[in-house]
Amino acid sequence: MGLKCGIIGMPNIGKSTLFNALTGANVQAENFPFCTIKPHSKILAISDMRLEKLAKIVQPQRVVPATVEFVDIAGLVKGASKGEGLGSQFLTHIRETEAIIHVVRCFEDDNIIHVNNTVNPVDDISTVQSELILSDLDTCERALQRIIKKQGSYKDGDFKIERGIYEQCLAHLENFSMLSTLNLSTQDQYLIRDLNFLTLKPSIYVANVHEDSYKNKTYLDQLYNLASIEGIEVVTVCALIESELSKLENVTREELMSALGMQSTSLQRIIQAGYDLLHLQTYFTAGTQEVRAWTISIGTIASEAAGKIHSDFQRGFIRAQTISFDDFITFNGEKGAKEAGKVRSEGKEYIVQDGDIMHFLFNV
Repeated sequence: MGLKCGIIGMPNIGKSTLFNALTGANVQAENFPFCTIKPHSKILAISDMRLEKLAKIVQPQRVVPATVEFVDIAGLVKGASKGEGLGSQFLTHIRETEAIIHVVRCFEDDNIIHVNNTVNPVDDISTVQSELILSDLDTCERALQRIIKKQGSYKDGDFKIERGIYEQCLAHLENFSMLSTLNLSTQDQYLIRDLNFLTLKPSIYVANVHEDSYKNKTYLDQLYNLASIEGIEVVTVCALIESELSKLENVTREELMSALGMQSTSLQRIIQAGYDLLHLQTYFTAGTQEVRAWTISIGTIASEAAGKIHSDFQRGFIRAQTISFDDFITFNGEKGAKEAGKVRSEGKEYIVQDGDIMHFLFNV
């Protein structure tokens, strides 16, 4: 399972510049609305020092990192849910992502147009969220109509349960509230998963700020106050600077980051925020042919983790020979860990821990 993030926001707030900063791409970023029409996407390898340490010990033929895909989606304006600014197309692209990176302009610049002619992070967020809500409202109404037409095909009680969930969602959306604020059970969310509601998608705010951080304080305060109320994480970046940094060689980039007092890139911070947001973690397989990182949800059991490799591994699961990352490094690989008694034999219900190195035994 890779991480797929959609980059959204109002037009002309730095989405494409952020996309370039994250991916090292050279997507056009101009000073006019709807410079981006078709979505741009790029899959990146996730840098993980643990993978590098494992590879150094095992010396495999190949190393396969986990990946993240970023999708640069064109700007949303008021009326997008009804097709304004090609908005209906853009909303469809958002549905295809797992998490939303909502870019918010937090800087003044008379040379960069704002579609509303004023910079106001809270208003911008409200505009985008309103369009997501209206789009979900339409989706929910259509879904409710469909299940009512198919009422006769449901088993006893199932129709009443599903209709009740849809009506609960509909009432919440009609109240102009995001579905993420509705207390839906895990079972409820499972029943509506195929609708891909936009307002249920986990999201973070990315505050795009000016190079001079003191010029951003008023806007940042507004954004952080709102995010605190909503319970949403904020990552602050200067997309312009980071876009330029992404074009530099590693050594030069690290020197400049040090001079600027930057401890990490926006890519590193946003990937970590995305993992935290979706409750993801990594386990590894390590053999002479391949050392690979696998992305799974926190709480995944061993048999399900095996299924990420191949369905046969899950179907015929016997046990998982497991070594913690620290033990693997401390004892210089599988052989040393085994001699030290650090190799564990785990059953199918074992909850995989972040960094586990696993070898699955199965029979089909």
